[in-house]
Amino acid sequence: MPEKSSPDAARRDRPDAPQTARPADGKPAGRGSGRRAPRPRGPQPVDAGRAPAGAGDRPLPAISYPEDLPVSACRQQIARAIADHPVVIVCGETGSGKTTQLPKICLELGRGRQKMIGHTQPRRLAATSVAKRIAEELNTPMGEVVGYQVRFNDRTGPNASIKLMTDGILL
Repeated sequence: MPEKSSPDAARRDRPDAPQTARPADGKPAGRGSGRRAPRPRGPQPVDAGRAPAGAGDRPLPAISYPEDLPVSACRQQIARAIADHPVVIVCGETGSGKTTQLPKICLELGRGRQKMIGHTQPRRLAATSVAKRIAEELNTPMGEVVGYQVRFNDRTGPNASIKLMTDGILL
């Protein structure tokens, strides 16, 4: 009766096949038990003063929301949707706070701590003025937490969490 060969043995016999390294325990590298840890649902509270320790974490200022904006009233629902889904579309009237409050909601969820939140605006003036407005609402100097980049001008500090930019800069 012929001996059965494993797929790994067949790969080792072919010099052009990619080789898979296995640790001493025999399990494939980079895989765990096959089960993922449950992802927390809904917005996670963030203490802006003390971030969980981690490489590359950026300190965050205290975040507040103007209560007169409709987006502020729906921020828990929006935060839950952002936490639960990779793509979220928020529709609202002009002046409802979508442009200025959504980046702050993302900050509150913990985004922007290790990687930057990108925020596009169609024109240079819009990108700079929105960046200034968000920085003002967070009580931080321009470029520290919120920065902007338009053609020939980059006011984004090394530890910025939110970067406003024109569509052309993003591309």
